[in-house]
Amino acid sequence: MQMQVKTQPAQAGVTMSWEQRFVETVIKRCNNDKGLAARLRRADNPATEYQSWEVLGALGVDLEKEYQRLPFVTVAAAIAKSKVEHNGNLKLGRAIAACYVDGNQSDQAKARMRRLLACGELAEVCRILRSVLTLIDSKVGQPLDFVLLLKQLRNFHFNGQRIKTQWAQEFYGQPAQAENGEAKA
Repeated sequence: MQMQVKTQPAQAGVTMSWEQRFVETVIKRCNNDKGLAARLRRADNPATEYQSWEVLGALGVDLEKEYQRLPFVTVAAAIAKSKVEHNGNLKLGRAIAACYVDGNQSDQAKARMRRLLACGELAEVCRILRSVLTLIDSKVGQPLDFVLLLKQLRNFHFNGQRIKTQWAQEFYGQPAQAENGEAKA
């Protein structure tokens, strides 16, 4: 059973999804509260994940259910580490390819993608994503689409094969180039 959360209007006549509201709230709060951002950066470590629970619980995340908690923990930590000012539009597969000069032809990029695609459960995906998201933040000059990533991670528990197929399509299906004409860092 998925929790229903009321959404706030983003613009006149347009409502935001729970994922959009979560990402925007975390970005805004991280930019305004450096202590909170520090606690969220530590959220991707299982030993210190509890430091994020106050924020996650307040935003409607069921902390008792790992399959609901882990996607939010993973994305909140990535947002806090990246210090972004807004949600991006770069998809995960494309971002992995963009980390390497040869893009999706790079052996290292292919190895990272294969490792991600070999994951069988959500906890493993989130663990593997920690280092991948850190790499993306350090190598790619544009922010990820955290809303899409959160949606994908939330659905991984129920339909992991479909989500892995999406990541593979993003990675292998198109050349690795920055979207919207932005250059790689």
